[in-house]
Amino acid sequence: MDFKHIQSAHCESGVIVNMLRHHDISVSEPLIFGIGSGIFFIHLPFLKLNGVPATNYRIWPGGIFSRSMKLFGAKVVTKKFKSPERSMEALDELLAQNIPVGIMCSVYYLPYLPDAYRFHFNAHNIIVWAKDGDEYIVGDPVLPEVKRLHRDDLKKARYAKGFPEPSGKLYYIKELPVKEPDLRNAVKKGLKRTFFLINSAPLPFIGVKGINYLAKKIEDYPRKFGERKSLLALGNLIRMQEEIGTGGGGFRFMYAAFLKEAGQKLNHKELESFSAEMTAIGDLWRDFAYHVARIIKNRSANENAFAEAAGKLRVIGDQEIDFFKRLSKVDI
Repeated sequence: MDFKHIQSAHCESGVIVNMLRHHDISVSEPLIFGIGSGIFFIHLPFLKLNGVPATNYRIWPGGIFSRSMKLFGAKVVTKKFKSPERSMEALDELLAQNIPVGIMCSVYYLPYLPDAYRFHFNAHNIIVWAKDGDEYIVGDPVLPEVKRLHRDDLKKARYAKGFPEPSGKLYYIKELPVKEPDLRNAVKKGLKRTFFLINSAPLPFIGVKGINYLAKKIEDYPRKFGERKSLLALGNLIRMQEEIGTGGGGFRFMYAAFLKEAGQKLNHKELESFSAEMTAIGDLWRDFAYHVARIIKNRSANENAFAEAAGKLRVIGDQEIDFFKRLSKVDI
């Protein structure tokens, strides 16, 4: 098989771009991310990740793949397996047919990654191109070249414990339509689903209103958690924002790139103007990350420092609420 590996900004959308390129279809990562309604926000104070509340800036794992491929008219297969051995056999059977396979796994068991990136995060995506003896040829979207991964390491990564459990999940494109996808329809439906997911959730910690919900929680961290755990919670928040995938700010920049590309391809100037606004919001997320990093570096777990960080987050929350409300009214 000819490995057409392309380095990407985010793992799931990067795997999709590589899969499509294997089928000689060239689509940009931002377009896949936008059509797949990838942008999101959720803060779950009752769900602990590495001992502190979990926060995510994109839609749930697998959502971008299933949604974008549906709008492209593709037939896809997604499977999980109770048996690790059966999951590896299924993977080998697909590779023998020259079918590139997407895998959800834990970064902790990927020895080709630098140690700083190998911690217990179970929603990473890679593409497996081929098998050579006991090693697999894999494309990790965050890296520029393909890597080799031993069977034992891949099996461990596919069956890591914790939340979420990968459970041997694999996915692939079974069939693509002969005709070109209706881009305007895909963009329109992708935007509509984004608006529903990000604006309509009945719970306060889901969607754009969850950003202000998190801000209120951050104000309470010093009193509720004490110094050590407060700083740990902030550190995990920034790690999820800036190091996992493209993070909070990066996802906003990718969505801005989607709006710009969609606007250009559809000759829709209003979408392009919204792209500039989303880029500015991404800059605010980056500024928030720098501010929190200084708090952690100085170990200043006092109420004033946390209140200032919460204030910056409220500005972002208010802007995202307003942004998506106005974008939802645009006629595509």
